[in-house]
Amino acid sequence: MAGLLLGLVHCEGRRDAGNTPPAEPPAAASAEVPWTPDWPMSRGGGRLNGRVAGPAPRQPVIEWTFQNTAAITSEAAIAEGLIVFGDTEGGIQAVEVATRKRRWQVATKDAVEATPAIAGGRVFAGSNDGVFRALDVGDGHLLWSIEGGDKFPTGATLTTGPDASGPVLLVNGYDGVSHCLRPADGSEVWRHETNDYINGSPVLLDGGRIAFGGCDARLHMLLLKDGSAVGELESEAQIIRSLAAWGRTLYGVNYANQLLAAAWDASGPAWLYEADGNQFLTSPAADEERVYVGCRDKHLYAVDRLTGKLRWKFKTGGRVASAPLVFDDAVVFGSSDGRLYAVAVADGMELWRLELGEDLAVAPSHAGGRIVIGGGEGTLFVIRGGAAR
Repeated sequence: MAGLLLGLVHCEGRRDAGNTPPAEPPAAASAEVPWTPDWPMSRGGGRLNGRVAGPAPRQPVIEWTFQNTAAITSEAAIAEGLIVFGDTEGGIQAVEVATRKRRWQVATKDAVEATPAIAGGRVFAGSNDGVFRALDVGDGHLLWSIEGGDKFPTGATLTTGPDASGPVLLVNGYDGVSHCLRPADGSEVWRHETNDYINGSPVLLDGGRIAFGGCDARLHMLLLKDGSAVGELESEAQIIRSLAAWGRTLYGVNYANQLLAAAWDASGPAWLYEADGNQFLTSPAADEERVYVGCRDKHLYAVDRLTGKLRWKFKTGGRVASAPLVFDDAVVFGSSDGRLYAVAVADGMELWRLELGEDLAVAPSHAGGRIVIGGGEGTLFVIRGGAAR
């Protein structure tokens, strides 16, 4: 493999003296801060960094709700007039934005934790029953499926293919296999096998590369064109969520209670931040200056993106398992205390909280100026700013 093996340093929130990281070249805004009229896949797009262009809503109000029969267990995908999500009873639910009613539901044989993806008149969704499905967006009928050796716990990533043959669908399985599929029929472009479970979605990198972490305690980097391995980064413990990318740097969390940063081409920072024995629970989110992550100790942490130094942390009334959204001015996330919070990106000061009354363990989505999040008692909340009409 290419020489990408980095020695990460323990920093307890700071790098060792005299080991200043090189300046990271600024990334193009269009690559890192996409406009989000829709939210068609996990974390909003291939960088998986949860970044939203524009300010966060103010004076939030619940515009409408949809009551599901089971707890909502996935981040919602929003596109083609639908909000699609999974639940604990193995339901893939599609709710119409216009009518606020269910258009269709598809039953699987186990819970659906994976964020669906929506594109080209199709919904792509994995399930804990070990089947990855392509469904018609109109009525939910099955178009094709593939079976894995274990569950599909995370969302698929759609991107342009490595050649002129059209788009491809990237999806990881708990059996340790990373798949590249054709969305039209599920045919396999390539597969890459690792030695342990994979809990995260593939993240897109510059230069025709993708990356993901695994329970083999490695960050894997593959070529998009053929799935061949071009490098890996070692971690001190299993990588337990999706990675996030900003510029040339990957951010992830592991079972050693660490938030880690590693530049995939060794041109940028490499650091570890440890949370004093408390487990980080969410995929990281990132913006131009900071990385944000939720923790079992009831806090949201903001860490300097280049140095690994703690900037601030914000305490809620419960564990923070809801991966944050990062707006220009605020971070929005849920807590198990039943509240949706917005705090200032600069200093972590609370801007508002909205009492929803249910455990908020899934990531919020954002589309059409609305924040959408599912609750532990089955309520889908659609939230707008109080000044909007």
